Amino acid sequence: MEYINLVIEEVYKILFLLVPVLVSVAMIVWLDRRVWAFVQKRQGPNVVGPFGLLQSLADALKYIFKEIIIPASSNKIIFILAPIITMTLALIAWAVIPFGEDQVLANINVGILYIFAVSSLGVYGIIMGGWASNSKYPFLGSIRSAAQMVSYEVSIGIIIINVLLCVGSLNLSDIVLAQQNIWFIIPLFPMFVIFFISALAETNRPPFDLPEAEAELVAGYQTEYSGMMYAMFWLGEYANILLMCALGSILFLGGWLSPIDLYPFNLIPGAIWLILKILLLFILFALVKAVVPRYRYDQLMRLGWKIFLPFSLTYVVLTASYLFYFNLLPTL
Repeated sequence: MEYINLVIEEVYKILFLLVPVLVSVAMIVWLDRRVWAFVQKRQGPNVVGPFGLLQSLADALKYIFKEIIIPASSNKIIFILAPIITMTLALIAWAVIPFGEDQVLANINVGILYIFAVSSLGVYGIIMGGWASNSKYPFLGSIRSAAQMVSYEVSIGIIIINVLLCVGSLNLSDIVLAQQNIWFIIPLFPMFVIFFISALAETNRPPFDLPEAEAELVAGYQTEYSGMMYAMFWLGEYANILLMCALGSILFLGGWLSPIDLYPFNLIPGAIWLILKILLLFILFALVKAVVPRYRYDQLMRLGWKIFLPFSLTYVVLTASYLFYFNLLPTL
């Protein structure tokens, strides 16, 4: 009986995390479209519900009731598994995101490695979807995505090393607590900029949305998908975007810490501060899509391998040298 109660308690914790994440995904799609409309002097969603807030719900109902069409020549099992894997991996990564000092589903000591491993596996869902469709355009989109995501994961990994050198721990809560005196965005500002740009490429956001380049590939790896299976790819993509915003907030913006340790700011719950920082980064994501033209693929690869990689490696050496010279390296 005690074991059953423990299982029920864990299920409640998981639902308490996943339900807000799924609701947030629906709401940031609305916010995304409103930001683009604001930049381009348009209205954006404004009909369904007050300020168009129910537009995402209407879109979700549309996907639920639309027919799911599976191409006759596709590998049907892999075709069905691909969006499930993409969405599942995007959601389980949230298990180690701390919303407060004790507000985390799994406070493991290797939280950074867990997120890095899970986000790296996300490329498999995209490759499987493109290959299983048995069509040249989805396959080309999935190959582009594989090369793009692997390239920028290298840069993100090296950027994270700079933070780990300053903290001496792979635990996300420890990384937040290490920023009580100064947020890492100040000493590591160049790394924050590269992290932000790499996160755009990692999540296939404009100007790096080349796997879904509509002018060339129709809709990339999603071309043959419809109905709820298409929506699962869409959910996974936006959940990953929110995850990258959360990771950026934790690594560089102090996570749940208040920016001003004075009354009444220090009375606001830490989870609220983290959510506000995630929203700030997401608005920057949306602004980039509205104002920056799409890169060519050769420009994308050159940026990742010839500029970001050597620069981030050099910054690791400089960070380690500075910490060692001034005897600031953390003790494990």
